[in-house]
Amino acid sequence: MPRQLLRAARATWPGAELDALARRFPKGAHQPVVLGVVARAAGLGPEDAAHCALYESVGGPATATVRLLSLDPFDATAVLARLAPEADRVAETAVRAAHRATTEGVDALPARSAPLLELYAEAHAARTGRLFAS
Repeated sequence: MPRQLLRAARATWPGAELDALARRFPKGAHQPVVLGVVARAAGLGPEDAAHCALYESVGGPATATVRLLSLDPFDATAVLARLAPEADRVAETAVRAAHRATTEGVDALPARSAPLLELYAEAHAARTGRLFAS
């Protein structure tokens, strides 16, 4: 997913920063890193980037409920709409923490998510075998 986002961004907003990221990580960088660089290349600010990340994290599962569980797409969209005020608060908190991290270091960042995802991402990146025969 991050490689495809970077590829699309490089075609849409060509620039040295996106090219450098692609060269530095030819197999793909971590999704939040790519999303941040792409947001900057698109001229978005931190708040907009935070909202993009939030929507990505809730929009995918909402879409999956429609595809996999055959839930009504309007019901799924309504849930996302009701989450908007909370998403705004989360985005504001994330942006404030990111600004603090520039002066206080990474310990200023909140750890309210799923740390095992980071461990799984590292294990996935280190995997040498194929998962599927096809």
